[in-house]
Amino acid sequence: MKTIGLLSDTHGWLDEKLSGHFAICDEIWHAGDFGTAAVVEQLRSWGKPLRGVWGNIDGGSLRYDFPETNVFMIEGVKVAMRHIGGYPGRYAPGVKAWLEKEQPKLFISGHSHILKAQYDPALQCLHLNPGAAGKHGWHQMRTAMRFVIDGAHIRDLEVIELGRRGAL
Repeated sequence: MKTIGLLSDTHGWLDEKLSGHFAICDEIWHAGDFGTAAVVEQLRSWGKPLRGVWGNIDGGSLRYDFPETNVFMIEGVKVAMRHIGGYPGRYAPGVKAWLEKEQPKLFISGHSHILKAQYDPALQCLHLNPGAAGKHGWHQMRTAMRFVIDGAHIRDLEVIELGRRGAL
């Protein structure tokens, strides 16, 4: 059993409150748009394994440290992660074909700043987008997620509200 902390779209700023929310997590996953290497270092300083993908604003060393797509197994769940992915019914160009090829049980994306948890019955895949944890963008509420992967089961999904974007 693994507890996962999931965030995205920090855009160079990381809310320290997340360290408390992610304290019980076994791993932290970032779905892209870290913004700066300092965010990566701050996340790594929390002492948890960090997985992620680079986003469209990430350049330089972030694109060397993280792949554009990340496919891996954890417990009994195949995970596919990509920053710009869309969601069931509106996948980004090429993403549905990629998901059909990879056949993950869990697809994670960021980019839209829209918190979403949606099952795709056609692909038999759960899609998660944690929204945006950073203070830049058009979103109103800064959000992240926490959930459990237990064998082949994904359960106990929690939405973490970090506060309004402008209220720090």
